[in-house]
Amino acid sequence: MRALLMKILKRLRPRSRWVRFALAGVVLVALVVAFALRTPAPVGHWDSAEGQDRYRRAYAAAFADLPAPAESIDVRTDFGIVRVYRFAGSGDAGAPLVLLPGTASASPVWADNLPLLLRIGDVYTIDLLGEPGMSVQERPIESDGDQAEWLHQALRTLPAERFHLVGLSIGGWTAVNLVLHRPDRVASLTVIDPVHVFAGMPLGTVVRSIPAALPWLPRSWRDSFNSYTAGGAPVEEEPVADMIEAGMQHYRLRLPQPTRISEERLGGLHLPVLAIIAGESVMHDSQSATETAGRALPRGTVRLYPGASHAVNGEQPERIADDIATFIAENP
Repeated sequence: MRALLMKILKRLRPRSRWVRFALAGVVLVALVVAFALRTPAPVGHWDSAEGQDRYRRAYAAAFADLPAPAESIDVRTDFGIVRVYRFAGSGDAGAPLVLLPGTASASPVWADNLPLLLRIGDVYTIDLLGEPGMSVQERPIESDGDQAEWLHQALRTLPAERFHLVGLSIGGWTAVNLVLHRPDRVASLTVIDPVHVFAGMPLGTVVRSIPAALPWLPRSWRDSFNSYTAGGAPVEEEPVADMIEAGMQHYRLRLPQPTRISEERLGGLHLPVLAIIAGESVMHDSQSATETAGRALPRGTVRLYPGASHAVNGEQPERIADDIATFIAENP
C-alpha cells in the first residue's frame, strides 16, 4: 500500500508540501476504504452469525411496533427470496398499496405510517432484496434491469392485478426504476424524499456517509450519520434506529450503484406520480428536486414539506397519509 501511495503522489507532483500531505491523506483513506470493503462474495451477506442474530433481535423489536400482519409471504424470484408482509386495511382503495423502505431499514421503518395507511386499503410491505432485512439474496444483482426484475417477479406472485407503489428514499428510486422497466402492474407511484431521482446527492452527505460504512468504527459514528439524515434528532434507544445501525454494521451490500434518473426518463413516466420532498433533506437540494419533479413529470403532483428532514415519514405521517389518500382517490 505504501509503494502504491508513493507512486500516486510522485505522478501528481504537487508544489506545496501541504498539498502533498493532504493528497496523501485522501489517497490513503481511499485505499483503506477500498481494502476494507473488498470481498469475494457476489451477493449481500451477513458478516457473521452473531451479527445476523443481533440484527434479527433488533428487527423483531422494531417490528413489534407495527400492526399485526395478516400474512407473511416468502416469494421465490430469480435473484433470491423476497419477504413480503400483508396487512389487512379497513378502506377500499381498489388496488392495494405496496411500501418499499429505504436503505437498511426494511419493513419496520413504516411503523408510524401503517396504522394511517391501512385506512386507505390493504397494504403490502417488502424487505428490499440485497439489503438488510428478511429477504435473502441468492444471485448477483448487477444492473438497474435486475433491480426491476426481482421486484416485478415478487409483485407478479401477489393476488392483486395492480398496485399503488410507495417508495421511501432508495425505495423511491426502486419504485421509479420498476416503472421505467416493468410498469404493467403499477397503478400509481408515490415517492417520499427519493434519492437519485430528482437531484443528486450532495458531496457533504457522501463524505459524511463514508465513516458510517466502515463496520469496525464505533457505533457512535453510524448513529451520528443517521441523526444527521434525521435533522439532528437523537437516534439512541429508538427501535428502528437500532435495527438500521445493526444492519449497517453487520450486512455487506453487493448491489450496483443506482443510476441517477434523468429528466428525459422521468418524462416517460406516464402514470400518476405523487412526489413528496422534504424541505430540509440532506440527501439532495430540495428546491432543485422540487423544480425537477414539477418540470419533468407528465402527470406529477409535487408536495414540498418545509422543515422536514429525510426522516419525513416518521415526522409527518398524518400529512403523508392524507396526501396519499387524496392522490389515490383521484387516481384509483
